[in-house]
Amino acid sequence: MEMVDSSAPTASAVVAAGDEETRVLLRGLLRLHHFRVDGEAEGATQCLELIREHSPTLLVADVNLAEGSSGSLVREARRVAPALRVILVAPASRPPTLTGDQGPDVVLLRPFRIRQFAEALLPPPSGTPRT
Repeated sequence: MEMVDSSAPTASAVVAAGDEETRVLLRGLLRLHHFRVDGEAEGATQCLELIREHSPTLLVADVNLAEGSSGSLVREARRVAPALRVILVAPASRPPTLTGDQGPDVVLLRPFRIRQFAEALLPPPSGTPRT
């Protein structure tokens, strides 16, 4: 059994997805990779409240939200928490067109493998611009 250093800072995340199955999947993957999940939201408004309340290091959002658009969520999350890393999950048949400072750090197209999710969690090397 692997020992986890409890004194190490825990990376925290907020999950946003319009359906419970997707939220459960994303929460499980984050916990598998030692992230603390501070909250889950169905829509953009609830997600932004969680970001303001918990100041997570990561937002993992599905493009399908119960309320609001993923594009406006990402833009507003960037305004509220500029250092927040954002992973946007989307179907391969409908990849989002958000880019630049207003877009996510990573777009993860479904279906994806656990290894791809793990790679998306890694921050880019220093000085690498957001695409």
